Parts: sequence; C-alpha cells; structure tokens
Amino acid sequence: MNAEEITPAQRTLITAAVILATILSSIASTIANVILPQIRASTAAAQDQVSWVLTSYLLAGVLVTPAIGWLESRFGRRNLMLATIVGFGVASMLCGIASNIFAMVAFRVLQGGCGAIFIPMAQAILLDINPPHKHGQAMSIWGMGAVLGPIIGPVLGGWLTDNLNWRWVFFMNLPLVVVAFFMIGAALPAERSKVARKFDIFGYVALALGLAGLQALLDRGPGQEWFASTEIWIELSVCLLGLWVFVAHLATTAHGALFDRRILSDRNFIVSSMMIIFVGILLFAGAAVLPTLLQSLLGYPVLHTGIVQIPRGVGSFLAMFLVGRLMGRIDSRIIVLLGVGLTGWSYFEMSHFSLQMDERLVLFAGFLQGLGVGLVFVPLSALAFATIAPTLRTEAASLFTLLRNVGSSVGISMVGALQIYNSKIVQSRLLEQATPDNQNIVAAGVDLTTVQGLASFARGVVRQAAMVAYIDSFHLLYWLCILMAPLILLLRKPKAPADA
Repeated sequence: MNAEEITPAQRTLITAAVILATILSSIASTIANVILPQIRASTAAAQDQVSWVLTSYLLAGVLVTPAIGWLESRFGRRNLMLATIVGFGVASMLCGIASNIFAMVAFRVLQGGCGAIFIPMAQAILLDINPPHKHGQAMSIWGMGAVLGPIIGPVLGGWLTDNLNWRWVFFMNLPLVVVAFFMIGAALPAERSKVARKFDIFGYVALALGLAGLQALLDRGPGQEWFASTEIWIELSVCLLGLWVFVAHLATTAHGALFDRRILSDRNFIVSSMMIIFVGILLFAGAAVLPTLLQSLLGYPVLHTGIVQIPRGVGSFLAMFLVGRLMGRIDSRIIVLLGVGLTGWSYFEMSHFSLQMDERLVLFAGFLQGLGVGLVFVPLSALAFATIAPTLRTEAASLFTLLRNVGSSVGISMVGALQIYNSKIVQSRLLEQATPDNQNIVAAGVDLTTVQGLASFARGVVRQAAMVAYIDSFHLLYWLCILMAPLILLLRKPKAPADA
C-alpha cells in the first residue's frame, strides 16, 4: 500500500479510521487519571498500588511494541488492527467489572497491549498513503485526533463517575470499538501475502525482562524502602542484565534482530528517540498526579477536575492546528524549541501551586503545557521519520512509540515514588516544629494541648506535606525541560526523505 495506489476518497476513509483507533488509545491512557481516587476506594488499594492502573497500561504497551513489526509482517496490517480492536474492547469490559486492584491491573495490561498497536500502525499507515511532501500535514491531522483523548477523557470520566459509576469509564469504550472495527474493516485494503521474517525471541525476552525489571523497581521501591530490600536489588539486577544482553545482542546480530540496525544509523532518529523519552515523561508524569492533587488537597469534585484539565487538551489541539501550517515554512527545530520552552514554563508555573490558590493557575499552566507538548510532538516525529526508508517505517514507528511509552511509564512511577518519599520527609520536618509554644501555630489559632487541636494540626501537616511534594515533582519536570533543550542542537534539517 502506497500513496500512488490510494484514491483521495479511500485516503480520507483510511485517515478517519486510524484516527478513531488513535483516539481510543489516547482516551484509555488518560481517562483513568481522573478516577484513581475512586478506584483506590473501591478496590482497597494502597497509595503505591493505585498508580499501577496507569503504569500497567503503559508497561504492556512497552512490551508489545517491539513485536509490532513482526506481527505486521506475519498477519498483515488489516488483520492485526481488527484483532487488537476486538481485544481492546474485551479488555475494557473486563476492567469495568474488576473487583480488586490485581484484577484491574491484569485487565489493564491486556487493554494496554492491544492499544499499543494503534499508534505506531496509524503513523506508519498515514506515512504510506500520503506523498512525502504531505507527511507533516498528515502527522498534524493525526495529532489533532490524538489530543482529543486528553480533551474528552478527563471530562467524560468525571461526568460518568458523578452520574453513573467509575466503571462506566471503561464500558463506554465498547460502542467506539464497534465503530472502529467496521471502519477499519471497510477502509484498509486486504494486503498481499508477505513472507514473515523470523521473530527475534532471544532479543525480545532480554528487552522485556530489562524493561519489566525497571518498572517493577520503580513501582515497588517506595513500599519496600528501596535498596534496603532484597527484592529491589533483584529487580535492579534483572533490569541491568536484560538491557545489557539486549544491547549486546543487537550490536552483534547482523540479520534478524528485533529492530533493523539500519534504523539506528539515522542521526535524526537517534536524537529524536532520546528526546521522545523526555516527552513521554513530561506528557504523562504531571497529568498523572494532577487529578489526585485537585481532588484530595483542593476538594474538587470529579467532574470539575476533568473540566479544569480541558485547557491542556485545547492547547494541544491548537498546537496541532498551528504545526500543520508552520511546518515547511519554519524550521521544525525552531518549533520544537518553542514547544520545549512553553512546556518548561508550564511546569515552572505549576511549581507555584499552593493550598490557597484558585483554579486560574491550573487553567493557565495546563494550556501552556498542552500547547508546548503539542508543538514538540508532531515536528519531532516528522524529523525522526524524515530520512527513514519506507520499508523500515513500521519498525521505526514501533521503536519510537516504545521509547515514548518507556518515558511515560518511568515518569509516572518516578513522580509517584517521589510523592510518597517527599511527603514523609516534609511531614517529619513539620512535626518537629509541633510544640505548644511555636508562635506560628499559636497565631494560626491551633491549640496543641487539646485532642481537637492535635487532630486539626495533623490534618494540616498531611495536606501541606503533600502539596510540597507535588511542587518538588513539578520543579523536577521543569529542570528536565532544560536538560532536554540542548538535544535540539544535534538535530539536522532533513534534505529529502529516503527512497527505499
């Protein structure tokens, strides 16, 4: 399937079909953020366990993504998309009926594994059905569809939770799955049979063990007191050994490796891949903890929590609209730099959150963040794939998505771990000041000599410590933006796309 074989009408239908699949994936990855407190209450999950609802989805995507190139050559794009859409629907239904946190995590793994197919396949399909000079526009249109998830997801999740039940957040995927199934079936043409290349089982297992060890280390660390635990040392060993074996295997295998080594010889792809890890962290880490901050510390209802996150999605949507018109006229590297700057500005604003603030700062920072990430994502993707041979696009898109998911999963776990760790430290320091003669406590009208005064003071300490921990996390993400910016200097402006 290539641009010359596709009619304009067929191109439009295919574009609509793959964008719908992308919307399903983006909604699933963001809609659960706003209902984490409700899931925690219903499943009796601990604070460090409830984040698994998010990270399990992303980790499943990380583990499935390396196999996408082989799956496509073995089953064909059309069959692969149809099968995973059905699997996504089944997993969504099972998530809705899950009775405990472990069942929920297991079903989210299935949902994430199926959803992981959609984004790299959509990118590869759109690049194939559009001529090279329209790749930037195609990615922009796809990006506008992708950011509908962050716009729709939180609001829809809040409304369903307030008016029905948090389980309907998963049930509502089912009608969309049915529509996507028939659209994909009608839009994508049946492909000629291919000779499937041999699957690199050894490389895949090594990579999967390395990434699973890393995720387990980050998820379990806070509850196991980190390196005081034998379990954490085992997970670290599995992570390092798996990744080392994978890199050595990839470097010494001339043919049949999990990823074609020709991809790794492209300078723009390598630099863009490094940057997309940062983008994954910046895109998901802040968004994952913000709903809990708004609900638990500021007392926002679930629906209102979703509403105040709309500007973030609107900013991303506006960025996609602008990028489609700016690319080709302005150097893509300048657009990426502008996006990184706006994202850093947003996290700088978020580092000034307080328990007394109103929602204006949340709205402004969210809009800046959505605009910034949107200005980074599309031009960075275009730069990454500009000189990749068409025959390698599916593998390249899979690797690119894999690294973004790794960044997202690591970012969520990292911020979650820091939240627990920093909260304990700040609580300890505040409690050290809890003496009846402390003038600040006296001025606040708190009497530590009574049970009611002690209880009131304890609640205040917990809230203040949590807010300080959130602020520290946002400040860290601000510095990550600064560390990411110099990588832009290593990108080259592509002269022309590869021919083969």
